[in-house]
Amino acid sequence: MGEPQEQSFLDHLEVLRWHLIRSAIAVMLGMVVAFIYPEILFDKIIFAAKEPDFPTYKALCWISEVLGLGDVFCIMEMPFILMNINMSGQFSTHIVSSLVAGFIIAFPYVFWEIWRFIRPALHQGEQKHARGVVFYTSFLFILGVLFGYYMVAPLSVQFLGNYQVSTQVANQINLNSFISTVTTVCLANGIIFQLPVVVYFLSKLGIVTPHFLRTYRKHALVVVLIISAIITPPDIMSQIMVSFPLLILYEISINISARLQDK
Repeated sequence: MGEPQEQSFLDHLEVLRWHLIRSAIAVMLGMVVAFIYPEILFDKIIFAAKEPDFPTYKALCWISEVLGLGDVFCIMEMPFILMNINMSGQFSTHIVSSLVAGFIIAFPYVFWEIWRFIRPALHQGEQKHARGVVFYTSFLFILGVLFGYYMVAPLSVQFLGNYQVSTQVANQINLNSFISTVTTVCLANGIIFQLPVVVYFLSKLGIVTPHFLRTYRKHALVVVLIISAIITPPDIMSQIMVSFPLLILYEISINISARLQDK
């Protein structure tokens, strides 16, 4: 048998096109599932963060009681209402929210398709070292989304939804504003939790070294604070909540890079 012929640039584009098509189909299927169950997508998931019985608020109340502070951290009510002011606002919000949910549901498959396209370009040894990358990438993404959903989003909703410059001004939150806050925070955290994977591949390519990461640790702290300020609503608590796991992931990334260098 002869050696496989090297594919042309157009052949690679054709292969990539089919990987992207299958990925898009997976996202659309997830989107359809989310769209036909709005009571779960909105009432049970997205709007749950505005209810006092949300797990995060119950945990804060429990911590408050354990520390002997009474109900200082307890969330009794959310004194704001959601409103829609556009004729097609609720429908378009339904579409966009379903699309985001579809992407989150299909992410493991989407990344698997991307990896199938990239893997043939790697040497056999590189493929061996990258074994399990789909699992770890998907795990970190889901972990980041859950962190954003249970930690950052509810604190942002609670702080911004209750904040008042005066008791004469009632908070009537636009539907799109509320949902974009929750979904953006969740997706952003899912993406930034990919830091160890990014550092792994950069270390394999020799672009990043553990010495480089340690040397610029202080600079990384500034970058982390900037990223936290960008991806979170404008409240200091959310920024701190995002900064801590980012710094932990940075230290994990240093360890990953060091292990690769020792091999």
